[in-house]
Amino acid sequence: MTTIDFAPTEPRPVEETVPLVDRRETNPMFNDQKMKLGLFGTNCSYGLIMSHAPTTYEVSWKHTVEIAQRADALGFEALVPVARWKGFGGTTNFNGNCFETYSWAAGLAQATEQIAIFATSHLPTVHPIVAAKAATTIDRISGGRFGLNLVMGWVEPEMAMFGGSQRQHDDRYAFGQEWIDYTNDLWTKPGAFSFHGKYFDGDDVESYPKPHQAPRPALINAGNSKSGIEFSARNVDFNFASLDTLENMRAYTSAIVEKARTDYHRTISPMTYGLVVCRDTEKEAKADFQRVVDDGDWGAAGNVIKMAMSGASQSFDHAKEFQERFIAGWGGYPIVGTPEQCVEEIGKLNEAGMDGIIMGMIDYNEEMKYFGDAVMPLLRQAGLRH
Repeated sequence: MTTIDFAPTEPRPVEETVPLVDRRETNPMFNDQKMKLGLFGTNCSYGLIMSHAPTTYEVSWKHTVEIAQRADALGFEALVPVARWKGFGGTTNFNGNCFETYSWAAGLAQATEQIAIFATSHLPTVHPIVAAKAATTIDRISGGRFGLNLVMGWVEPEMAMFGGSQRQHDDRYAFGQEWIDYTNDLWTKPGAFSFHGKYFDGDDVESYPKPHQAPRPALINAGNSKSGIEFSARNVDFNFASLDTLENMRAYTSAIVEKARTDYHRTISPMTYGLVVCRDTEKEAKADFQRVVDDGDWGAAGNVIKMAMSGASQSFDHAKEFQERFIAGWGGYPIVGTPEQCVEEIGKLNEAGMDGIIMGMIDYNEEMKYFGDAVMPLLRQAGLRH
């Protein structure tokens, strides 16, 4: 019997097959558009609406690709999915039919040309070695357009599916910090190294190839609690905030930008999300928005709010006061009106410190056509796009 010895007799250099490139050259999230645009939740059933309102939107791969390619053609910066392992019950089982986001991102990376493709990752569900390798693979497929949305895992029934108990709020961020430290090492450190922490241990660890974009893929976090803000300011490029008023947005965005600069000597871009309902007339837009609310799945919304208010996340402190925002936009900031009114509202978000918005729509694919024809030219006229 022949014995094969896999241990090398001397250290072997690992050669990169593709040179690393400054991500400002490859990832549109780092372009100079005044107001970046993206789509949110196009991988999950019902998208951002907990409602039976009529729509042609469906979770099929053909439909998903068509939406992505339309956003790409319009020059949008980002596609951000929702990571979901279990639906929220009610009459829709909201988001229960959902594509896994790393695989989703890999497929859309191949199907698009310019737009940034994100995966949304519940950090307790995937080991840093696996996540780093998956992210690098997608980054190579896309030519440096990949990004990772870091989620600590706040939905207790989902975490229970993985056989463990959910950590307390601040402990989840401590775990997340060690997770991203390890992953950053895998993306950037040459050769083999060791990592020893409270949650992860590894000896003689290596990860090749490295991401295409240097120094690493774009990172998002949507934590708005004290721990979430600390984590975002320290680690990520974009913080997504769900806030109720423009006044609160101004205070929030200035605070997190200053914290990142002062405490960690780095820059961060605040962004937001919400349902956009744009129609020829204000009456039509308001009627379609109201239809979403009237046909809403209040059972699913109640389940979401109950989890959010149980201490899972301080991001949703306004949940009970803004239940309609959960039905119509997953708690985000709604923009409803004519093209001119929508552009005005987007401009106000920008003035409040938001550098972009990722949008939900009642019928993504069909409404994107109208958005491209009626809204994009006005955004350029307003100086929010070029």
